[in-house]
Amino acid sequence: MGSLLLCFVLSAQETSWSSSRPDGHAPIHVMGDHMHTKGEWMFSYRFMSMNMKGMLNESSETQNTTVFEIYMAAPQKMTMNMQMLGFMYAPSDKLTLMIMGNYISNSMDLLTKMNVDFETSSSGFGDISVAGLIHLLSQKRQKIHANVGVSVPIGSLDQRGDTPMMNNVRLAYPMQLGSGTWDPYFGATYLGQTAATSWGLQSIYKFRLAENSEDYTLGSQWSAVGWYAFQASKNCSFSASLDYLSIGSIKGEDTELNPMMMPLFNANNSGRNQLNLGLGSNYLIAEGVLRNLRFALEVNIPLSQSVEGIQMKNGLTSTLGIQYALGHH
Repeated sequence: MGSLLLCFVLSAQETSWSSSRPDGHAPIHVMGDHMHTKGEWMFSYRFMSMNMKGMLNESSETQNTTVFEIYMAAPQKMTMNMQMLGFMYAPSDKLTLMIMGNYISNSMDLLTKMNVDFETSSSGFGDISVAGLIHLLSQKRQKIHANVGVSVPIGSLDQRGDTPMMNNVRLAYPMQLGSGTWDPYFGATYLGQTAATSWGLQSIYKFRLAENSEDYTLGSQWSAVGWYAFQASKNCSFSASLDYLSIGSIKGEDTELNPMMMPLFNANNSGRNQLNLGLGSNYLIAEGVLRNLRFALEVNIPLSQSVEGIQMKNGLTSTLGIQYALGHH
């Protein structure tokens, strides 16, 4: 009887999707990729750095001289650093709750038509994401869950700085820290595994339903990502992903921003489509006092990008992460 029970348990483990492997979590930039069993907690910390340099006019690179035909200043490069702290808790096997907060630091280098360099910066807490992951299907090492959540408007819309033309001016749309609106989002995540590999697909749509206090509305956002990972050892896995992001244009305008000053003050220069290639690795401590502690690294490389009007060209995005689960995971 004992042998039969053991065989049944092992057979069930072999045919059930498991997060207790290095490839049991998605690449670190993917949020809400997996659920937990009843009573489990997970804490996560991520540090993401995105770099932008140069400008695009639709899908073609453009030069300062072209920008200066219309605007008084041209952005040269920008860095956005984001620190994200997340918590997940499963009150049941069918529902996992998730909350994610972040702290953002932005810096932008600009050049005026009179050949004067200057820099602006902004920092502070961004919007908070609150979500539920709802179980839909689990069979034969495959799982599907729904992602339902809302973005809570915590981030400031009044970041300011000094320029050669004026002091204490409101900064450009990309330098602000939030949307200023309650933004619901929904989507779904599919997961699959074999004995040594895993893969997944996730699609999320975020709505912008209202105008914020500064008389504009950020564009709605759709993201779709697919990934494949393999175990290099019982502790380490490597992954590759393709990530498509489509962001709508800003509706309305912040009347404190002079749209002739520089491209990113003009709401017409907003909205983009981008395809990224991601390369990553997860390392899992599977035994001992630090069991279920994970370290992750991923680099995302733009393969193609097209924008509305004149905007900055996105470069590499790097993400480092630590995840720690409490309870059987």
